[in-house]
Amino acid sequence: MLLKNLHDKRIILASQSPRRQELVRGLEIEPVIIVREVDESYPESVRGVEVAAYVSQKKAEAYWNDLEDNDVLITGDTVVVLGDRILEKPRNAEEARGMLRDLSGKTHTVASGIAVSTLKTGIQVRLDTCQVTFSELSDEFIAHYVDVYSPLDKAGAYGVQDLMGFAGVERMEGSYFTVMGLPTRILYELLSEV
Repeated sequence: MLLKNLHDKRIILASQSPRRQELVRGLEIEPVIIVREVDESYPESVRGVEVAAYVSQKKAEAYWNDLEDNDVLITGDTVVVLGDRILEKPRNAEEARGMLRDLSGKTHTVASGIAVSTLKTGIQVRLDTCQVTFSELSDEFIAHYVDVYSPLDKAGAYGVQDLMGFAGVERMEGSYFTVMGLPTRILYELLSEV
């Protein structure tokens, strides 16, 4: 493990996302996965990309009372922002198709919040954004994507690591991993300061 300061710590990843788990493991960390239901709502005063930071903090607070001296908690949240709209996880296939039609041919922002928490350092929250431009997506492509990839568990109804990233994304300005759901470079920095 490169991050030697963590060798005697229990690293807790509070996420059931296989993508986040894979990205944390990519930093040579084997986390303990602990997941609980957390209310991810936010007040109207929190807008746009700031929602990802707010919800990351809220998730960390939900685990705070269970942390022990040796624990390092990682929480995160990702939102897709198109204009002044936040595209959350779609509730059904029809809503997913509508989101992808809205994103087609446009540039949107993906924001991923990350929080690293210890009893000693408190809750440290950071935010990273990436501009993502989609090519024009045909109705046939959108229907196929929603039917085959079932993107109902993804903000904005897509995953950059699958067909949408390979064929639908025209360009990105920022970190690919932020779009996947975890700003790995920022996480590495936060963990190195523990």
